[in-house]
Amino acid sequence: MPISRVLFFSSKHNPPRLLLNPIQRFGTSMRIQSCSYTSSTRHTRRKRTDDDPLIPVETQAPGSWSSWVIPGVVLGFAGIAAFVHYNDQRRAIPRGEGIKNDAVIVKGPTIGGPFTLIDTENRVVTERDFLGKWVLLYFGYTFCPDIGPEQVNIMTKAVDRLDSKENLKILPVCVTIDPQRDTPAQLRAYLKEFDSRIVGLTGPVGAVRQMAQEYRVYFRKVEEEGDDYLVESSHNMYLISPKMEVVRCFGVEYNAEELSEAISKEMKRTYA
Repeated sequence: MPISRVLFFSSKHNPPRLLLNPIQRFGTSMRIQSCSYTSSTRHTRRKRTDDDPLIPVETQAPGSWSSWVIPGVVLGFAGIAAFVHYNDQRRAIPRGEGIKNDAVIVKGPTIGGPFTLIDTENRVVTERDFLGKWVLLYFGYTFCPDIGPEQVNIMTKAVDRLDSKENLKILPVCVTIDPQRDTPAQLRAYLKEFDSRIVGLTGPVGAVRQMAQEYRVYFRKVEEEGDDYLVESSHNMYLISPKMEVVRCFGVEYNAEELSEAISKEMKRTYA
């Protein structure tokens, strides 16, 4: 019998299930799978019909990629912020101190360094000339209208208090941040009005700027009318040990009594 007649005869008595479209063959199982998932998420059951669209199972996954990516991005930014804050904390640590744990000691950046300047008697002075002495170092300038003279006065009173009441010797040193106008003679006349014990230092602009950078001192020239100008400055004082290491930094919020007490504690702790 010809093959075409066999096929015709078979199809007449038995529907050609094997020749159905593959999608129709497996459509039932796909609907069952997606229906089963849908009923579990919505907590409702209904009978699906052939008219319902087939929804791929992959699109029914709980949540989406954004639920994982967005928290990851947020945590990443938080980690970066924490790292930056940690580095900022390290920069604030004076030399000789650090963050200690069982494995390692993380030290802060070095504050201070070698310098070569000129005192009010035109003599060359370097950091080696202060070895073996406690030093209270201040950066200012003689033309400062208000904060500068006030800070020099506080420094002088604190040194007097330490000497007279606790017999603690400390050398006051003032470095000008305006060497263009503060000549040795100008600086000597200015400091003499406060205390003759104050060592005044000036020098070439480059040398003064280098020392200011080593001690993390901020200053900026502010032009005014004509040729006049002021100098903005951080007005910090530095307590320096006999090894020429910065052990403490003081801001303008200290008065003479508070400054002398803080210095006394640092010196006694070193001697202990």
